Amino acid sequence: MGEARRFDQEEMIFPAWARDVPECLARYEVDQESGLRSEEVDRRQEIFGWNELEKHEGPSIFRLVLDQFNDTLVRILLVAAVVSFVLAWYDGAEAGEAGITAFVEPLVIFLILILNAIVGVWQESNAEKALEALKEIQSEHAMVRRDGRTVHNLPARELVPGDIVELHVGDKIPADMRVLRLISSTVRVEQGSLTGESVAVNKSHHKVEADDAEIQGKECMVFAGTTVVNGSCICLVTETGMNTEIGKVHLQIHEASQGDEDTPLKKKLNEFGEALTAIIGVICVLVWLINVKYFLTWEYVDGWPRNFKFSFEKCTYYFEIAVALAVAAIPEGLPAVITTCLALGTRKMAQKNALVRKLPSVETLGCTTVICSDKTGTLTTNQMSAAKLVAMGSETDSLRTFKVEGTTYDPHDGSIQSWPTHQMDENLQMIAMIAAVCNDASVAHSGHQYLANGMPTEAALKVLVEKMGFNRGANHSSVDSAANVLPWCKYWNDTVRRIATLEFDRSRKSMGVIVKSSIGRNMLLVKGAVENLLERSVYIQLLDGSIVQLDSTTKSLIVKANNDMSTNALRCLGFAYKKDLSDFATYDGEHHPAHKLLLDPSNYSSIESDLIFVGLVGLRDPPRVEVHKAIEDCRAAGIRVMVITGDNKNTAEAICREIGVFGSEEDLSRKSITGKDFMNHPNQKLYLKQSGGLLFSRAEPKHKQEIVRLLKEEGEVVAMTGDGVNDAPALKLADIGIAMGIAGTEVAKEASDMVLADDNFSTIVAAVGEGRSIYNNMKAFIRYMISSNMGEVASIFLTAALGIPEGLIPVQLLWVNLVTDGPPATALGFNPPDKDIMKKPPRRSDDSLISAWILFRYLIIGLYVGVATVGVFIIWFTHGSFLGIDLSGDGHTLVTYSQLSNWGQCPSWEGFTVSPFKAGSHVFAFNNPCDYFQAGKVKAMTLSLSVLVAIEMFNSLNALSEDGSLLSMPPWVNPWLLVAMSVSFGLHFLILYVPFLAQVFGIVPLSLNEWLLVLAVAFPVILIDEVLKFVGRWTSRSYMSGSKLSPKHKDA
Repeated sequence: MGEARRFDQEEMIFPAWARDVPECLARYEVDQESGLRSEEVDRRQEIFGWNELEKHEGPSIFRLVLDQFNDTLVRILLVAAVVSFVLAWYDGAEAGEAGITAFVEPLVIFLILILNAIVGVWQESNAEKALEALKEIQSEHAMVRRDGRTVHNLPARELVPGDIVELHVGDKIPADMRVLRLISSTVRVEQGSLTGESVAVNKSHHKVEADDAEIQGKECMVFAGTTVVNGSCICLVTETGMNTEIGKVHLQIHEASQGDEDTPLKKKLNEFGEALTAIIGVICVLVWLINVKYFLTWEYVDGWPRNFKFSFEKCTYYFEIAVALAVAAIPEGLPAVITTCLALGTRKMAQKNALVRKLPSVETLGCTTVICSDKTGTLTTNQMSAAKLVAMGSETDSLRTFKVEGTTYDPHDGSIQSWPTHQMDENLQMIAMIAAVCNDASVAHSGHQYLANGMPTEAALKVLVEKMGFNRGANHSSVDSAANVLPWCKYWNDTVRRIATLEFDRSRKSMGVIVKSSIGRNMLLVKGAVENLLERSVYIQLLDGSIVQLDSTTKSLIVKANNDMSTNALRCLGFAYKKDLSDFATYDGEHHPAHKLLLDPSNYSSIESDLIFVGLVGLRDPPRVEVHKAIEDCRAAGIRVMVITGDNKNTAEAICREIGVFGSEEDLSRKSITGKDFMNHPNQKLYLKQSGGLLFSRAEPKHKQEIVRLLKEEGEVVAMTGDGVNDAPALKLADIGIAMGIAGTEVAKEASDMVLADDNFSTIVAAVGEGRSIYNNMKAFIRYMISSNMGEVASIFLTAALGIPEGLIPVQLLWVNLVTDGPPATALGFNPPDKDIMKKPPRRSDDSLISAWILFRYLIIGLYVGVATVGVFIIWFTHGSFLGIDLSGDGHTLVTYSQLSNWGQCPSWEGFTVSPFKAGSHVFAFNNPCDYFQAGKVKAMTLSLSVLVAIEMFNSLNALSEDGSLLSMPPWVNPWLLVAMSVSFGLHFLILYVPFLAQVFGIVPLSLNEWLLVLAVAFPVILIDEVLKFVGRWTSRSYMSGSKLSPKHKDA
């Protein structure tokens, strides 16, 4: 077993891609023809285990539930609920049936906590789905050589390093493997989901020189989870399970998911909760200190306190006031309103093709400072298209260049500029024929999209043929464009019949087809790398179809055209043909004597010799039309764009210049870098701090993760886009992971916070704007709810400080916080966005929700709320009328303020009597006159509660704008707020005028005069805030004027 362990350790570091085939076979102790022996398979199975990805156990449900109570606000609520429940139990034992209503408050709080926990557990239990999706892209079976025979459907999980596997077109690769031998002339693998490359890549059995080559450079390796799209080969398994590249991605996703951080808003709310805890503690202590004289008395004897008397009943009463304070201070409805606002935000974003998977992402988007974008499919269309066509001129010293419009596979998307309006000349006809016939791709029309089947470059050539049209002499009736997406390609394929294919290979870099024309003559059509075709060409075809010798002048013209297009990131293909086929002049199939020459790919170069060169085309994956403006919007909004791609450096730089990430003449020596070079950079953080855009090419998954990690360490809020398996770890690690909905793998989608339905970069920018708007609206309703809670705290504190009976009980405060405040707060989420929302820099993630001035403003408002609610309570007990409003209609007994504030001494008052009074249909009479200050305070409590509700409705109008007057931003700019105010008043009327609910909440119906008093006391809150807003605007203007006069103080 010691020998086995040594093999395991060496295996981990063996660079099979940099070793010859014999060396690899020797290292893995296997014969290519017979494969491993069964006993050796069993031995290696013990060392390496199954070829499958590990199952990481997520946290238990119990752990997830406990985690939901880590929130400071939730803990305060929990303590308040437990204390409230104990007090309700104590009161219920004394009060019997009447005490049942005391349980409403703790039960409602417990219900809130349970619902909050359920939502939290549900969200977090979805976190590991990305790992499950990753397993689905693994192969299930493999064709393996063992014990000298071929096993056709071996379960892929049973593979071990050293196994010999045979791959064919369409196979999903089951493990990381070294190519030993090509069965076909070429093998192409679609590995873009793992590496980010935009096209399928060719594989060979030749080693690469570098031991530390990047994934894209390992041309002799194939990787688990990728797919063979062309050819077949024999491979040696080098890595299985978690040691494969996809296994490393799996591990990175798991590690990234362990480090999920709170969103900026959650952090602020936690900070607010901690501050709230301290404030509540201080206020509770103050309340007890103020009222300690009521439940703890003593006498001084010889200067020392003696004869202590303690009243447990009064102690619990003031303890209940402390609980009421906690309930008043906590905005219980805030979590529900935030969730509702974010949910509404997701609906708005969905209309803009941004599908939000995790609600907090909506808010986080608003403070995005860096967008790290993939290139292929996000900034570009991921649809290859022809951009430039170069044909031969009328003389050997001239070329014709045509610009081709369009960026998709839609044949009707764009046209060719300066194209002949009548019949195509002979040269253009030959280019069209070669592009259409020497081609294995097709284009299908699905819904509103055109999709490529086969190689993207070949599909782009077929679309080019459609834009070129066909010669005037063609039989138009043979082409049905309605029934066929590519009618002109069909025409050319009907004109000549393909009878043999010379497959593409890396050495000659071309593909050829032998065709038989309608007159029975054979011809060879070839397309491939321009340099290689020129080397094998001896003639050129001119505009009129005449064939002339390829001289040095013409060759240099063609090479220059090719270099110009390559410099602009165009992928160039040349076209050539041959009429004199010698051995293949009469070729008609596999029974022909020359067929044996086609069985050996080494003969293809000699067959494709003495060619007639006809032209070349430049293709590219074009940038999306709308991306340029989106990049400009990002710049205006203070958001940096970094492009991180697996594609090569020159192509990526050209695209970045075109879309505006870089200027057309900008020096990119410090702005463009490969992923490998960045990892070796001496000061990575300093490099990332550069202003403007940055480009990282040939990037691997670990590079993307490292870039995101470093940016986050510098305090940036990072949005990361991606579509492949290789992007999933970085998507998980970023503050906002954005997956592509069309081209994206399930792994990427599950790891993301948001999915783009249209794979479009401009959708991200629109979503950022929506996120900023939502955050501004959330600030509005958070300020509104907190100001309301300040008012409630002030009310209870004043009640305790003045010594008057309790004016608001916890269940009433809970109703106001949860139900009455809810609709207006939610409606504030519909405030229209500012017009310049994407012209401002992103807010800092540590910016405070509430500035010092706003806090001062709401302290003033809160103080007024406290004075108003306590004041109306006192007015009812002490005044028969107020502001000309008669309050004596119900017949209640008036008392002095002194009696009211010393109501606890009522039993010692001589001759104190009270009269019965009426509230609605109920008459309140008192056998014990002192009950007037407890059971009799029901009308005064109702007035206090109604004033609180009315003030908070008026205060919601104040929250429409942080500093704008209601005269400049009237209530009807947000009609939903007016509807919400009506709903809240309606709910208040419901508990007032439905007897059962009135009994639960301890209130009674009010008369018209009493409602007039409520409105008279509540309305001034608007006037007070208007004055405070005016002061805020004035001081802000003064500050701005001072800044303009003193530019040297401007923040750099």
